[in-house]
Amino acid sequence: MEVFRQVTANNIAMKSYPFWKELAMEAYLLENEEILKLDDQNFSDVSVLDAEIALKKGRKNGDGRIDILVKYSGEYLGIVELKLNEINHSSLIQLESYLEARLEILKVSDYWSEESDPKWVGLLVGSSICPLLQEQLSNGYSFNGIPVAGMTIKRFRSETNEIFIISDTFFKFNYSNKDYSIFIYNQKEYNKGRLVNSVIKSYVEDNPQVTLPELKKAFPDSIQGGFGVFDTFENAEDIFQRTGHKRHYIKPEETIQLSNYLISTCREWNPNNISKFIEQCKFLGLDIRIK
Repeated sequence: MEVFRQVTANNIAMKSYPFWKELAMEAYLLENEEILKLDDQNFSDVSVLDAEIALKKGRKNGDGRIDILVKYSGEYLGIVELKLNEINHSSLIQLESYLEARLEILKVSDYWSEESDPKWVGLLVGSSICPLLQEQLSNGYSFNGIPVAGMTIKRFRSETNEIFIISDTFFKFNYSNKDYSIFIYNQKEYNKGRLVNSVIKSYVEDNPQVTLPELKKAFPDSIQGGFGVFDTFENAEDIFQRTGHKRHYIKPEETIQLSNYLISTCREWNPNNISKFIEQCKFLGLDIRIK
């Protein structure tokens, strides 16, 4: 059995602090979207796109409502179904009905702007999981070729009212070389977005006087497509504030300082544009290997 566990705690005495309502769980996840990561590879860079999406004919007995729609990197759209208590076979059937009607989501709003069509993934989230479903998802389960994951979330509160989350993810995805999922650069492993961030950081460190136009020449916008390999932090932050979508790495430890600009690398990568990035790196003499 494969379990991807995230523990947000540090030897602090905690008491159970369950969510009282499903909407409270949803609100917490909307504000803490990183909890919805499924692994350290293709499903690690996650952004919430929308919530409470009405979907006509989304269920066999009528219309439905998608709790949360997320985006993983520039490759996958994820349908998240929340349950306050246990997720089980009944929950899976409900999620599958939404996955079956997934193309209707793209008619509701402009959730996808990539050149290639989105791949899909389903995610069930609850406070517990029935043993049969846990085993099923841990062994690798898909619906019509769409991978499905399960996640349990347990919330705790410390004596100083700090909130902590422990999440267990039950998910097995059979990666292949076509997924371009894990890369080795400078003897470290990276996924697509983190690889780009690390390469650009290293390139700037090795060329401390490089200007923004020179860096753009070395890594043209056309490699990535819509958002470019990187942008100024100011523009990246503006995109996030206007749209609510994180297209770039904008945390302080993720940004990169040039002589006169602070820049942010793009998070939106798929097998097509990451292969172009690797080719450019080879042209520049940078050694990147696919694991």
